[in-house]
Amino acid sequence: MLAAALWALDQGVFIARRGGSAAGLEILFANKVFGAITGHAAAGLVGRRHGFLHGEKTDVEKIMRWQKNARPGQTFMGEGYLQRQNGTVIYAAWNYSVIPAPSGRSVLVVANYRDITEKRRLQEALVHAQRLDAVGRLAGGVAHDFNNLLSVINGYSQILAADLGDRPQALKGIEVIQRAGQKAATLTRQLLAFGRREPLKARVIDLNEFLRNNSEILARLLGNAGRLELALAPVLRPVRANPAQFQQVLLNLILNARDALRQNGCVTIRTARRKIRSGLNRRATDAPPGHYACVSVTDNGIGMDEATQQQLFEPFFTTKPEGEGSGLGLSLVYGVVQRSGGFITVKSEIGVGSTFEILLPETDEAVSAPERVTPIEALPSTQGHETVLLVEEDDVVRKMVAGILTADGYRVIAVKTAAAALREARSRPKPTQLLIAGLTGEGLKLARTLQAAEPELRVLGTTPRENAAAPSWLKASRRAYLPKPYALSELLKAARQLLDA
Repeated sequence: MLAAALWALDQGVFIARRGGSAAGLEILFANKVFGAITGHAAAGLVGRRHGFLHGEKTDVEKIMRWQKNARPGQTFMGEGYLQRQNGTVIYAAWNYSVIPAPSGRSVLVVANYRDITEKRRLQEALVHAQRLDAVGRLAGGVAHDFNNLLSVINGYSQILAADLGDRPQALKGIEVIQRAGQKAATLTRQLLAFGRREPLKARVIDLNEFLRNNSEILARLLGNAGRLELALAPVLRPVRANPAQFQQVLLNLILNARDALRQNGCVTIRTARRKIRSGLNRRATDAPPGHYACVSVTDNGIGMDEATQQQLFEPFFTTKPEGEGSGLGLSLVYGVVQRSGGFITVKSEIGVGSTFEILLPETDEAVSAPERVTPIEALPSTQGHETVLLVEEDDVVRKMVAGILTADGYRVIAVKTAAAALREARSRPKPTQLLIAGLTGEGLKLARTLQAAEPELRVLGTTPRENAAAPSWLKASRRAYLPKPYALSELLKAARQLLDA
């Protein structure tokens, strides 16, 4: 009767003899569902020690320690990985109880198992989604602030280039600044795209060549803290990634390694080919079967404990003193790798060091041609004469843009807020012919109010087109978009084209 009842249960159950050895408890009975969970015939499990089913020996050790002194009414619960007969791995939850004996000590244990692989996959996916969402929301704000700074850097680079045209050596230095500003602008655009969850523009790259090209800047980041070594695979297939974005991944990993180094510190970057076979991806977050290019960053620093490793990729988590770390570097690394179709793991041991391993899917596509660096463009002379209303909250950007427009002949009214802009526009006898402002919120209301009074108004929006509302009340020929960070030459051209339309 009892065996029939256990056989009919919709959960996996086995009864075992108490005692046993390091190999586990001896199975006396197993129902059909337990056989289905493990992939074994239920009858074939009878007489075997249950430990061979568990993926982690520590799980078996905990069960064996508990059953030695367990009394009726006490249960032992846990969860972990089970190895199925076909080599695949599932995640299961279990609870153990001793079966009361009419007299004397209980000699039997009953175990109940449930397959919760899907539940765990959903939980992990939810946690990762929440982490990435937090990073995404923050990314938009960070990119906005950086765009203002880059607008100043790139703008004044153009102004200086025009003033130093007769000094070739000084002009070279300005060009270096300009190239760095262009790269930084690319990174902020990617940061904004990451925050909006949009696809990032990936290219086919040779990781070995990419690492060689970046080894100098990575070694400089280490400084006197340690040395950088490259151990590159002789043959490596290309991968798809955004070069500027992946460079930022490496920079963050090297900076973290630098902070962990001790005397005689060393950071090693290795590449290798990796094949993930079916059954080796035990967790839902592990890389699925396939061929991958592997990049690992290993340091011989102080290492991390298990608790730190569990939280490492969470936004705002940091082990650094207050004011020395934002806790965003590794969460951004995680997001970048994931959006590149890859996977990242960490292994660390206190006193030994840490290894971050990145797997990116191989591709059969040809390596993309190197990106062309845009030279500094000379500031055009557009011979402006119209009245321009500039709304810019950043004081330095506002001063710079107003200065370049004034130098080109425009009458410029530069203010910080939309409310101030409306007051200025209403107090002046001459109409405003061009509004330069962000087309969101108060900026959009301002544009509509001014256009109602001045039907010929042109509007140049400094927010990305996809972030700005489409002002249907303004003809398409009278509006344009120039998102930050923009070049001053682009600003002058865009303003002149709108006014001449």
